Amino acid sequence: MKAIVVDHPGKDSQLKFEVFPQPIPAPDEILVKVMASGVNRADILQRQGLYPPPAGTSQILGLEIAGIVEEVGASVSKWKKGERVFGLLAGGGYAQYAVIHQDLAMPIPDPLSFEEAAAIPEAFLTAFQSLIKLGNLAKNQTVLIHAGGSGVGTAAIQIAKHIGATVIISAGSDKKVSCCLQLGATEGINYRTADFHHRVMEITGGKGADLIIDFVGKPFWEKNLSAVAMDGKLILLATMGGSSLENCDLRIFMKKRLTVMGSTLRNRSEEYKINLTREFAHFALPLFQNKSLRAVIDKILPWEAVAEAHRCMENNLNFGKIVISISHE
Repeated sequence: MKAIVVDHPGKDSQLKFEVFPQPIPAPDEILVKVMASGVNRADILQRQGLYPPPAGTSQILGLEIAGIVEEVGASVSKWKKGERVFGLLAGGGYAQYAVIHQDLAMPIPDPLSFEEAAAIPEAFLTAFQSLIKLGNLAKNQTVLIHAGGSGVGTAAIQIAKHIGATVIISAGSDKKVSCCLQLGATEGINYRTADFHHRVMEITGGKGADLIIDFVGKPFWEKNLSAVAMDGKLILLATMGGSSLENCDLRIFMKKRLTVMGSTLRNRSEEYKINLTREFAHFALPLFQNKSLRAVIDKILPWEAVAEAHRCMENNLNFGKIVISISHE
């Protein structure tokens, strides 16, 4: 089979095709003929040599796939050849075939294309984990979602709206703010032209946000602490703007009784990801089926254009997900 790999990981990294043996499913795995794969910042970091895959997992890029069951392992009972599936991987998605544990695969809802399904796993599972499992977001609470135009951001807006929360987003352009509002956000803030912490306090009547989802880190740290409500939560999913803090007055944590969490998904245990997938599928698959939730896709590119996909994401040009379609010619 063909797959996309990284040549010279680091500053001068390049993406290229190589031929690999087709993976063989373990007894509890299924082999999937991959039709589409989502592009994620983790792929870019891995290409740059900054985010190696977990030990024992595929070195091939790609964390999410959609495709057709090609073969099932000896212990698999819930899938059969020819069924449409999608799911989250620790790696191996930029390939014509990939293996996935039977309990990490989900059935593709009937209305969705392979490309739409491939845009769901990483973004929506991360958003679901952050808002519901970790953030305990409830109806009538307020959530501030940074990077509202990202894949996770667009997923989080929809989930939070469905819960019945007030959804405030920040984004780096007026266009992205407008798109987030059209998607269902209650309020939008261009963080380049407005101080988001002041606007959050204005919007909430001085209370602040019950939950903040942040990908930026250092540049937003003090403003997040100003914008979060008493007994609120701050969940860090990335530190794209930096991770080292020069000054941090710990008294703010006691004064506001804050909870600050850091979270990742890729290096979680298989058991954790199986449980998360099961909970997410119960919550979300009916909503994708009736189109209450949707995958927001900026562009779909052939996998020969994967370098273009990475450049687009690196330059923050996308609103929502970028998906590559996998050729089997």
